[in-house]
Amino acid sequence: MGPLLLNSPGESPGVGALRRGTGRGGTLRILIAEDDATLADGLAYSLRDAGYSVDRVTTGIEADAALSTGEFDLLILDLGLPKMGGLEVLKRLRLRGSATPVLILTAADSVSDRVRGLDMGADDYLAKPFALAELAARVRALTRRGHPAAAGATLRHGDLSYDQVGKVAAIKGETLELSARELALLEIFLQRPGRMVSKERIVDLLCQWGDELSTNAVEVYIHRLRRKLEAGGVKITTVRGLGYCMEKVRAA
Repeated sequence: MGPLLLNSPGESPGVGALRRGTGRGGTLRILIAEDDATLADGLAYSLRDAGYSVDRVTTGIEADAALSTGEFDLLILDLGLPKMGGLEVLKRLRLRGSATPVLILTAADSVSDRVRGLDMGADDYLAKPFALAELAARVRALTRRGHPAAAGATLRHGDLSYDQVGKVAAIKGETLELSARELALLEIFLQRPGRMVSKERIVDLLCQWGDELSTNAVEVYIHRLRRKLEAGGVKITTVRGLGYCMEKVRAA
């Protein structure tokens, strides 16, 4: 089998095109239904690096179960899934009345399947092999369609601003260097200004299926984020025994 992801020379998955995705911290959740481990690994790594929350399944039955019990902002669906084909997964999804955007992955020569998929309610498709930059553009377009407010939303808190589209945080116009986890954590607090957020809730919001994140790790991320926000007059307060709260430091 030939390469499934095509990148520009010197570019690796997750470092190039997808880094500029529209993922808003961990709030946009994508389900990848793909049985090819190499392709699924590359997609998951790239999307998570871009800030999306990503879950993975490898069979049609698992995909159907996940879609029946969870909410997703985008489904990346391979048509050739074992145990239940992708078209059947799509059919069941739409029969349940779900409007979840669906991006179909299919072999380049399966024109009839692509047509059937679009007729059954898919929103877009990509033929394998595909360029990572093209996948990034399709993901951005489909997630914007489902969340139009996110297309131009900037969260602000004092001198701190966070561009949810470009995934850039800045203090007085100076860009902050934050990791993907720190960006996701920052957005959690900015969406809940003045409200207490428990450690357990933070773990739930930061993790995807199969991930492990302890409350001790949350404390480490909180400590790192606190240090980087000090210059903006913004602090994260510990509510002992309960969680954390972001508040603006009052002028003396």
